[in-house]
Amino acid sequence: MIDTPTLSTVTRLDPLTGFGIVEQETKILAAPFTAPGDSIRIEDSTATLHAATATDRQPPPCPHFGHCGGCQLQHINDAALALWKRDIIHGALTRQNIEAEVSPTQTIPAASRRRARLTLQRTKKTSLFGFRAQGEHRVVDLKTCAILTPALLAALPNLRKIALAGAPRKRAVTLSATISDTGLDVEIDEAKALDLALHQTLATLAEEVDLARLVWNGELVAERRRPAHRFGKAIVHPPPGAFMQAAMETETLILPIIRDAIGDAKIIADLFSGCGTFALPLADQARVAAYDSDAGMVAALDAAARAVPDLNPVDTAVRDLFRRPLLDDELTRFDAVVIDPPRAGAKAQMQRLAASTVPIIVSISCNPATFARDARILCDGGYHPVQIVPIDQFRWSPHTEVVGIFRRL
Repeated sequence: MIDTPTLSTVTRLDPLTGFGIVEQETKILAAPFTAPGDSIRIEDSTATLHAATATDRQPPPCPHFGHCGGCQLQHINDAALALWKRDIIHGALTRQNIEAEVSPTQTIPAASRRRARLTLQRTKKTSLFGFRAQGEHRVVDLKTCAILTPALLAALPNLRKIALAGAPRKRAVTLSATISDTGLDVEIDEAKALDLALHQTLATLAEEVDLARLVWNGELVAERRRPAHRFGKAIVHPPPGAFMQAAMETETLILPIIRDAIGDAKIIADLFSGCGTFALPLADQARVAAYDSDAGMVAALDAAARAVPDLNPVDTAVRDLFRRPLLDDELTRFDAVVIDPPRAGAKAQMQRLAASTVPIIVSISCNPATFARDARILCDGGYHPVQIVPIDQFRWSPHTEVVGIFRRL
């Protein structure tokens, strides 16, 4: 039986996809690129935009919007998106029965993404290079971008040239590029196997386009300059594939929140420290113990700290905090803990923190659901959420960073 077409209205945005939600008596439908207040046509259980009547709409700033999967929400203005992302955090906390005031969303500027993961796909006559289309394997050929830094945007033609040099005919390759202080740090995956001729070609290209480093299928091809990032007074030389915040502005927003929270703490633990995004700047004011499971990133952090003679001591350790969380007797020496786990959260470590006597915990997360779950653990252990701050690091996407300050009652 074919449904008779009907009109309905978008009531809210889905927190996972950013799609507009249409609620009917027997079903809930989602329509991409719509906003609350838009009129939706429903036919055969499919919802599509009928009339753009939402008051929060704006002209998308990028001509690729609607085709490129890099952004899902450019059609909604910044004020509305900031409120929506704040509501996402508040809703996640509410579902965990946590009452907390959520601060207004802090949004990073456009054109600030220093990292990108792009795809190159050969066609019969040419090649496509850019982000994949929304929900598809098809690649949208990128001519401009509203989220990348100007330096990364300007590098796209050279990055295409590098990826094309070793792209198979029938398989797409992925290219990850990061703007570092010494130039472009590039990694290519799923590409042709290296042989002597290809190695020489790539080394020549790296010289021509002035790359800092080129890694091909996990193998170092060229390192003309060591990629470098400044964290506080320290200069870090990260290993290939090291985690970095997608935008430097995110660090600029989060660090003052942490500093204000920890006050005059004398010794701090930085859990899931990576290369020292927070550990190294905080070593300006306190002794820091940094823990991470990635030996390469910990080594980079340690070397950076040792190169700055007037920093407070930075103790580093390679440790899998999922399998071997810090225990109560290890946590007692810390005046504050900063924890920034992956999207899965840090349930085991949070359980140990909840049983500890640490006065202040700063929890940072890119996943509101696991952040709220972990917050519940801390609250059950006697901690109180005194500040919750959404950070819109991934502009025009459903993703939200969140910083939570918890004090022991």
